[in-house]
Formats: sequence, C-alpha cells, structure tokens
Amino acid sequence: MTEHTTPSTGSGTALNTGSGTASGALGTGTNRTHVQRSPWPALWALVIGFFMILVDTTIVSVANPAIKAALDPDTENLDNVVWVTSAYLLAYAVPLLITGRLGDRFGPKKIYLIGLAIFTLASLGCGLSSTLTMLIVFRAVQGFGASLMTPQTMAVITRTFPPTQRGAAMGLWGATSGVAMLVGPLAGGLLVDGLGWEWIFFVNLPVGVIGFVLAWMLVPNLETHRHRFDMVGVFLSALGLFLVVFGLQEGEHYDWAPWVWAMIIGGVLVIALFLWQQSRTKSEPLVPLELFRDRNFSVANIGIATVGFAVTAMSLPMMFFYQLARGLTPTQSALLLIPMAVIAGVLSPVAGRVLDRVDPRLLLVPGLLLSAIAIFWYSALMHPDTEIWMFLLPSALMGVGQAGMWGPLATTATRNLQPRQAGAGSGIYNTTRTIGSVLGSAAIAALMQGRLEANLPGAGDAGGEFGSGQLPDFVVAGFSDAMSQSMLLPGIVLVVGVIAVLFMQRPAHLGKR
Repeated sequence: MTEHTTPSTGSGTALNTGSGTASGALGTGTNRTHVQRSPWPALWALVIGFFMILVDTTIVSVANPAIKAALDPDTENLDNVVWVTSAYLLAYAVPLLITGRLGDRFGPKKIYLIGLAIFTLASLGCGLSSTLTMLIVFRAVQGFGASLMTPQTMAVITRTFPPTQRGAAMGLWGATSGVAMLVGPLAGGLLVDGLGWEWIFFVNLPVGVIGFVLAWMLVPNLETHRHRFDMVGVFLSALGLFLVVFGLQEGEHYDWAPWVWAMIIGGVLVIALFLWQQSRTKSEPLVPLELFRDRNFSVANIGIATVGFAVTAMSLPMMFFYQLARGLTPTQSALLLIPMAVIAGVLSPVAGRVLDRVDPRLLLVPGLLLSAIAIFWYSALMHPDTEIWMFLLPSALMGVGQAGMWGPLATTATRNLQPRQAGAGSGIYNTTRTIGSVLGSAAIAALMQGRLEANLPGAGDAGGEFGSGQLPDFVVAGFSDAMSQSMLLPGIVLVVGVIAVLFMQRPAHLGKR
C-alpha cells in the first residue's frame, strides 16, 4: 500500500513531477511533463551531514592515542580504546536495516533530520565525557544517529537522479569520502595538539546546526510507502552481530577462553537463523532477499564489505605506528594522509562521470587492486629507520585507488533499484559496509594485540606507556614489526574484493557486448 505525500522542499516550495509522485519516479523512467527542480542542491545539503559522519570517524582514529592517555592510562592493552570506534560502528550497523525502511515509510528527509539532531547532541556528550566508559556510551548514541542519516543520502540519490546520471551523483558522494579523509585527520591533529581530544567532538556542533538548516530548506519531501517492520528480524540481526563482534573484540583480552568461541559461533548461528527467517517471511522481510537476484547488487555488497573492513582496519596500526613508534604528533601523522585525500577528492567526481559510460569493472578492479598494493607498501615501510617522507608514496597510490572504489561500488549497487526499494537497498548496502568496518575494527584489535605479545614478550615492563607518547627505544623495533604485520590483514581482505568484482555484469543501459 502506497501513501502519497505532496513533494515539496522544506521551505514549502513545490517540486513538480508531472506524474503526481515524488522524484523517485526518475528511477523508473516515468515520463515527466513539468519542469523538474534540480536534485543537486538537495544532495549538497545531505553531503554536509554525511561529511560530518565520515570526518568524525577519521578524527577519532588520529585521536585514539591521546584518548587512551587521558582516559585509560593504566593499562597496556589496546582493545579498551578500540571500543571508542567499535561501539560507534556497532550502534551504526545494527539499526541500518530498519532505518532505511524508516526513510521509505516516513520520508528520508524527516529521518535524516532526526538522525542529524541525535548525532549532534551526542557529539556534545562525547566532548564532555570524563571516563572512557562514558565516551563509549555517547559514541554508541552517535552511531545510532549516523545510522538514521546514512541510508537517506543514498535513497535520495536513487530516487531523484535517473540511472544514467547516478554515477556523477555518487561521484560527489565518493569525493566527500576523500575530502573527509583529509579534513578529519588534519582537523583532529590540530584540535588534539592545540585544544585537546574533546574538541574533535565539539567541532560537530556548528556543522550539525548548519547541516540541519540546509537540509530542512533544500531536501524535498519525497513519496512515502507504508511498511511493516520485521521486529523479529531486527532482534535476530542485532543479537547475531553483537555476539560475533564482542567475541572478536574481547577474545585476546580473555585469552580466547571457550566461552568467547561459544559467543562467536553462537553469533554465526543466530545470523544464519536470521537469514532463514528472512527467507520465510512473506509480508515484509527486513532484508528483501530478492534484491540479491541482481548480481551487481550482490557483488557490490561483497566489495563494500571488504572496503569497509580494510579502510577501518588499516587506520589503527598506522596511527599507533606514526605516533608511538616514530614520535609524530597527531597533526604530523595526519599530514602524511594529504596525498590520499587530495587525489581521492579530485579523481572521485571524474570517476563518477566516467562510470555512467563504462563497465564498472574497468574502474573497480584497478581501484581495489591499487588500494591493496598501497596497504602492502605501507606494511613494508613500517620500520623505525624508514624516512618519513616515503609514507607519502603509498598514500598517493591509495588516493588513486579509492577514487575507483567508493562511488563506483555505490552506483553499481543502486543503479537497478526501484524507488520503493531505495530505502531497503541503501540500508542493506550501508549495513554491509558497516559490518565490514565493525569486523575490521574488531579483527585488527585482536591481531595487533596478538602480534604485540608475539614480538614484545617483555612489553609489560613498559607499563602503560602504550598510550603516553613515544615508546622507549628498546621496544620500538618489536612494536613496529607488530604494526607492520597487522597491516597485512586489510590488504589481503581487499584482494578478496578484487576477485569478487570480477564477477559483475555489464550494466543494461550500456547494452550488451
């Protein structure tokens, strides 16, 4: 059953569509008899909030050593501070399946604005946190706000841009990632060095207010669709994800006790039960499995899971190496990411325009492969005597690769979605990406701790110095080796992504070979 609303901007200006529906009709090729308002201003308004989400993730990766020194100085384990990222990602991932549907049901604009308000207020709570536990709780609230926002950005693109122009729109979406990779670490470094780690969260307040006003004014109220919400599916997916992620995250801390393995195996079984329940749900499953009949949608989800895993996993050992093994400040560490961010930001819109005319594999295969090579290059350079400027080289190569990853994967996943499937499809896609990020965060924390214990059996003599500045000389070599070995994991996972995208099909609008 479809519930129609009058398509209008937040300021009350009518959006003419000719068919009486919202601009989601663009995705189905419906003929339009009235002049259509350009969808670009709405996309720019939404990009501000999306940009803030991405900046917040990269800012925190730079600030992790400072946060550990301030709120968790008495332990040498790294897995405690990793929960600042993991709690955010877990709270982000679990609701995504239903928040996409909420956008379909109540309108992407309304859900986006609610999420932006929650995210902004939670940022204030993060900045005021006086304990690590308090910070982790507010980061989880932030993650929930982000989960309300993210599917709506992709849904609006899918519903307001015709399939032949979505590549350019997704190119802007991808360029946002590249710019955020630059602004986040740089802003994080400057704020941590100058004002303290709290200000990486306080900076969200003015950005959130500006983003809210612009989205309210420029984003149209699109057609809504009545949905039933599969609460059994929500419970099973949340339980399964929590069991798997908590087990991976805390396994090393508890010496991989039998109960930890039981949690992980139990989580996998619950996820399997969730998928079976979805296949048996006839009315309104949380995950419409028929979407996966589109091979490109299925493969793009595999690809984005590997990208989410790799990008999240690589940042932690990299920043700990720069700051603890080489003694760089957060700002200096962030400056080493400038080539990556600038090149990705410049090339992503170009890749988006090219994607509308070529087979996506022509961009995705080299993009993912170059990114994997860059990570292996980083690993090879992570030694105490490597010249610091040499880390700019894999950073530049990573920028080229990332331009061929984010936008092309998102465009390929959503190109064939019908308007009423936009929320569900974007929710699934973003859930897959965030699950990859959660697993990457948990796996890299466990691997880093394991490699540290293998390379530094006497590291306990250093006490809590893992979070309080440059390490003593006698542990720098072993610590560097541990970080270098940990970097291999995200590179290997990206290679899996390269293999996956080889199985994509040539899009229908390009015709058959």
